[in-house]
Amino acid sequence: MSLYELARNGDVEAVRDALHSDSAAVRRRAATVLGDLADEDDQPAIDALLRAATRDDDDRVRGAAIDALDGIGQAAVEQLLETLTGSDTGDAGWVTARKFAAALFADRPELRMAAANSLARLGEPNAVPKLVDAMEDPDPRVRLRVCHACGVLADPRAVPALTERLDDQARVRHAAANALGSIGTDQSLAPLIELLEDDDPSVRRIAAGALGKASNARPVEPLVYVLADDSEAVRKAAVYSVIELLSNVPTDRSHEVRDRVVSELQAADDATVIEPLVEILSDGQQDRQRRNAAWILGRVADSDADDAIAALADALADTDDMTAQFAATSLGNVGGPTVEAALLDKLDESVPEAARAKAAFVLGQVGGSQARDRLEELTDDDSAAVRKRAFAAVSKLRAGGNA
Repeated sequence: MSLYELARNGDVEAVRDALHSDSAAVRRRAATVLGDLADEDDQPAIDALLRAATRDDDDRVRGAAIDALDGIGQAAVEQLLETLTGSDTGDAGWVTARKFAAALFADRPELRMAAANSLARLGEPNAVPKLVDAMEDPDPRVRLRVCHACGVLADPRAVPALTERLDDQARVRHAAANALGSIGTDQSLAPLIELLEDDDPSVRRIAAGALGKASNARPVEPLVYVLADDSEAVRKAAVYSVIELLSNVPTDRSHEVRDRVVSELQAADDATVIEPLVEILSDGQQDRQRRNAAWILGRVADSDADDAIAALADALADTDDMTAQFAATSLGNVGGPTVEAALLDKLDESVPEAARAKAAFVLGQVGGSQARDRLEELTDDDSAAVRKRAFAAVSKLRAGGNA
């Protein structure tokens, strides 16, 4: 049975056993999975990860075990610190933070990695100067976690050191870029915006993706230019970031920036734009991002964009009312036989009432004779909301010459 299946079944014991595999790749994956499955009360899992973090022959396995302990919780990381140093960490938070800050310069890289993870979790701003100093660590695994910690703390004092790490190894560079995006000041965003013009497409992709983490809308316009990038990966990263950032646009500039974004998205390659927008709408966890994706899809998708139309039709039942309303408006903007067919499917009694009512309303704008016939049946529906929308839609279709 694969580790994926073991994780899906919640078989913690079998995952622990995989930490003894002859394959370093399997052990590393097992450590990661165990960090997702275990909690702070699962001492056998913590003990297994402690052994992997301190004794495994492969440095990548040790790193994965350290990150897994961090994922389980602060208590698990403190056990690691005690194992590595032999000291008790049961002190007040600020005392613990000082111990971890000192551990950033320990002899063992695993201890330095654990210290960086713990300082990120503790959120102690007084640790920032020590983290900045640790960004010169000779071990890239430590530098990676120090960059991540600086991003979590989002302290502008780390910006110069993070900027220097943009020339580091790929994973460290990525972590530094994300941290600069999270800090979100003009000083931290400037080097990322400059990287959008780098000769290396992987660097441009990292910068485009990291800019989506900004807490303000300044990167929106630079990202719009990247929508014409030669690299598909860069363009997709820019789409994701633009959607993430649109919610930060000041109200007085919202219309201007949205029009600019839509114009550039329409000029870009359809697949590059549509695919990430559909993914955001279908799988996104943030209401504001799904709203923006639904709104923009109605302006960049055409009547043959099956995936976009299906996603918008499904979004009529979204738990966020505004996302559902934007989806309805966008379906009306797209129109065409595919939209009509998708909306007819949403009239089924198994579909939630609010979604059926919205589907009936939009069919009044885009439907033909088939839609009119089906809507006439719904004028006797058990739902008052559906009856009202169906009657209005039938009246509109008849007035438009579809009688």
